[in-house]
Amino acid sequence: MSPNDPPTSEMTPPTGDTQNDTPKEEEQKKKKKRVVVTPPCPPAVSTGYVILRGALMGVLGVDNSTKTTANVLQATYIKEKAPTGKFGLSLGKKLGTDCQLDLPTTPEGKEQLVQQIEKAANRIIQQEQNSIQVMTAPKEELVQMYGPGILDQSHTNAKKCPPTKELTCAVIPGLVMAIAPSVPYASTSNIAGIEIDLQESKIQAGPTARKADIVLKFKVVEKNDGEQLPALASTMTKDEMPTCMEESLSKMVVRMPEGQVLLEEQLAVATKAEEEANAEAKAATAKEEEAKAEAETAAAAEAMANVTITEEKEGKKQDMVVTVEKVEGDIDYDKLVDQFGSKLITDDDMKRLEKLTVGRGRVPHLHRFLRRNIFFSHRDLTNLLDCVEQNQPIYLYTGRGPSSTAMHLGHLIPFLFTQWLQQAFDCPLVIQMTDDEKFLFKGEYTDEDGDNLEHFQSLTMENARDIIACGFDYNKTFLFSDLDYVGQMYPNIVRIWKSVTTNTVNGIFGFEGTSNIGKIAFPAIQAAPSFASSFPVVLDAKRDSNMACLIPCAIDQDPYFRMTRDVAHKLTTNKQHKLGGKPALIHSKFFPPLQGAQGKMSSSDSNSAIFLTDTAEDISSKIKKHALSGGQETKKLQEELGANLEVDVSYQWLRFFLEDDDELEQIGKDYDSGSGEYWSTGKVKAKLIQVLQDLVAAHQERRAKITDEEVHKWMSERCILVSKETK
Repeated sequence: MSPNDPPTSEMTPPTGDTQNDTPKEEEQKKKKKRVVVTPPCPPAVSTGYVILRGALMGVLGVDNSTKTTANVLQATYIKEKAPTGKFGLSLGKKLGTDCQLDLPTTPEGKEQLVQQIEKAANRIIQQEQNSIQVMTAPKEELVQMYGPGILDQSHTNAKKCPPTKELTCAVIPGLVMAIAPSVPYASTSNIAGIEIDLQESKIQAGPTARKADIVLKFKVVEKNDGEQLPALASTMTKDEMPTCMEESLSKMVVRMPEGQVLLEEQLAVATKAEEEANAEAKAATAKEEEAKAEAETAAAAEAMANVTITEEKEGKKQDMVVTVEKVEGDIDYDKLVDQFGSKLITDDDMKRLEKLTVGRGRVPHLHRFLRRNIFFSHRDLTNLLDCVEQNQPIYLYTGRGPSSTAMHLGHLIPFLFTQWLQQAFDCPLVIQMTDDEKFLFKGEYTDEDGDNLEHFQSLTMENARDIIACGFDYNKTFLFSDLDYVGQMYPNIVRIWKSVTTNTVNGIFGFEGTSNIGKIAFPAIQAAPSFASSFPVVLDAKRDSNMACLIPCAIDQDPYFRMTRDVAHKLTTNKQHKLGGKPALIHSKFFPPLQGAQGKMSSSDSNSAIFLTDTAEDISSKIKKHALSGGQETKKLQEELGANLEVDVSYQWLRFFLEDDDELEQIGKDYDSGSGEYWSTGKVKAKLIQVLQDLVAAHQERRAKITDEEVHKWMSERCILVSKETK
C-alpha cells in the first residue's frame, strides 16, 4: 500500500455468543466498525520494487515518461510476512507495442526473459555507486516535469488521487523515476538481492493478442549483518530536483545489456527465415549475373580500356554499428537520427543559417557541407540561432584525438566546417586535443621502456600543425592539450563525475569491469569544454555565464554530449541561459573510406585513406587502385545504365571537396547517364585526383610554415573574446 493511499476500512462481524442478545444489542454490534490499517510497505520491498521496475523497463525498452504502464504493487508482504511484492506493466497489445523488445510467447522464452530481468536487477544492486533519492511534490507538478510514466494505475483516477495530492517519487539516475510505495533505502546496495518467482510471474502476449503485459512476483533478499537498518533515501530540495526526465529514459529503446542480448537474438531469428527463403533465388540470380558479366567482359575487352571494372560480391547487407569507438556497416542516417533522438536540419533551419551568416555579410554563401546535406542533424540548433539572432554570446567547441602523426582527409572535415562557422558567426573557438584519451585507450606499458604517454603528447604537437593550417583566426582560437590544461577544467569535471553514475557511463559507452578507471572517467573530460566556465581566462566566464556552446562533430560522437546535456543544468547557475546550459550540436555524416561507403575512414588502413602527408603520386595511385567504383562492368552497360553514384567513392568524395555546385551537378549527370565528358569512372577519378592534389599541396605549404614556437603561441592561455581581440 502506498504511503499516499488512505488506510482501508472494513466491516467486522460481531463476535462471541449472540443468542441471548436482544434485538437492540444485536443492531448495535452490527453497527460497530473496526478500522484496519494496512501496514506500510517495508523499505526493503519499496527498494526492490523501484530497482525491479527500472530493470524491467530497461530490459524491455519501455519509455519511462510518456505513458502510465505500471500496475499497483500488490502487498503480498502482509499475508506472507516476508519482503515480497507483485506488480506488472501493461505494454499495449500483440507482442508489446509499448516496448522495443517483443514479449516472448513460449515457456522457454518467458523463462529466459524473467531470468534476464532478475540478472539486470541484481547487477544494479551489486553496483554500490547507485544512490536512490526521493522527491515529494503534487502529482500534477511531477507529471508536468517527468511525464505520466512515473505513476502507476492507482494514481490515474483523479477522484482517488487528485492533481494536488503530494506523491513521493524515487529516482535512480540512469535507471528509473517512479512513484514508490514507501520511502526506499538510500542505495541499491542496501539489499542483498532480488529473487523473481517464475511460477507466480506471468507474461501475456501474442501476434494477435489484444493485451500485452507482464506481471512479476518478487522477493527481496535482505542483508542480515546484525546492524541497524540502512538509512532511507534522502529527499531532494526543489533546487535539486531534475528539471525533466533523463533523455536516455525517455525513449522506447532497450537500455540494459541483458535486453540487448535478447534483442539481438530476436533480430537473428527474424532475419533467418527471410535469408533461408531467399537463398535459392539469390544464388540463381548471382550465377546468371556472373555468367552474363563474364560474357560481356570478354566481348567488349577492347572497348573497356578507359572504364574501371568493379566487382560487386553477392552477400547479405552488413548491420549498422555506430558507437564512439566503432562505425561499421551500411549507415542509415534517418534511422540513426531516430535512434539517437536528434533532429534533421530542415529547410527553415537552412534559411535562418543563411540569413544570420551570409545575410550579415560575413561569408559569401553557405558552406558546401550544409548545401549538400553532409552536416545534416542537430540538437538545439534552433535555440542556438536564437542566441545569434539576439546577439547573445556563443562559442564553438571541437577537438581531435591525436592517434597518428599524419591526419587524413576524414579528420579534416570537422575542422574545415568549424573554420567556416568561426568566420560566419564571428565567434571564439576552443579546440581540445585529447592526448589523455588516446593514452588511456591505446597506450602501452612494458617493464623495459615504461609507458608511452609522451608519444601521444608529441602527436598533439604534430596534429596541431595540421589544425592551425586549416585557416582559423588566431585571435579567436584557443587550442589546448588535456594533459596541459585539465587543471582549469577540473572543477567542472568533478561536478560531472558527481552527476553521472558509473552505471550510466557503462550503459552509454559499453565499459566493462576490465576497463581501466581512466576510460570510465574520461567522458567527463570531453564534456567539460561544453561549459564556458571551463575557460575562466580564455572566455572570461564563470558559472553564471550565458554563453552558449555549439559543437560541430561527426554523429558517432553524439553519445558523449547526450550525457553532457543530461547533467548540464547542474553546471550552470544562470537560470536564464537560452539552452538551459546545454551545448548545441551539429552532426556530420561519415567520410567514406576508399574501399566503399560503409563505415568511416580509418588511420589504421593506409590504403583506405588519403593522408595530409601524401605526395601527388601517392594520391593518384591510391585513387586509381583503391577507390571503389559505381560504374558498370562494360562500356556498353555504362552507356546504357550509367553509374551508381551512391556507392561510387570518387563521386562521393567530390561532394565533400569540389566547391563548384554547377560543376558537381554536371559530373553527376554525365556519370549517372554514361554520357558527356565525365561518362566513365576513369574521368571522374581523374577529376578527384586533381582536386585532392591541389587541396593537399596547399595544406602542406601552409603547414610547413608553422613552427613549434607558433604552435605554443596558439596553445597559450589568453582571452579570445571577440570584443577583446587584438586588432
